[in-house]
Amino acid sequence: MSLMWEEVVIDSRDPKALGLWWRDALGWVVVGENDDELEIAPAEGAHPTLLFAAVPEEKSVKNRLHLDFVPDHQTTEVERLIALGASRTDVGQDGASWVVLADPEGNEFCVLAARPS
Repeated sequence: MSLMWEEVVIDSRDPKALGLWWRDALGWVVVGENDDELEIAPAEGAHPTLLFAAVPEEKSVKNRLHLDFVPDHQTTEVERLIALGASRTDVGQDGASWVVLADPEGNEFCVLAARPS
């Protein structure tokens, strides 16, 4: 038996707007779209993808699952993401080497320190 990681599904009040925000943040491409969903990937045919699915409720608590990203330069990337519409958020990471941000719908994600070369 084998499993392939297909996608991460993110609930959203406005899947098109949030999916396009993440497309711009990651430099990915839209690979699927309908009235209730928008799917993005690093490239056509690449996996896993991020699928943004419509839900009626707003996000109300800290995510149980979140995405971590490693940039070339943490401060520059945090500033770029904030300029795109992310916001800093506090989930108790006091003094950590990573920065916790939230996307426009409040979903937390982390920007880690750059890996040593």
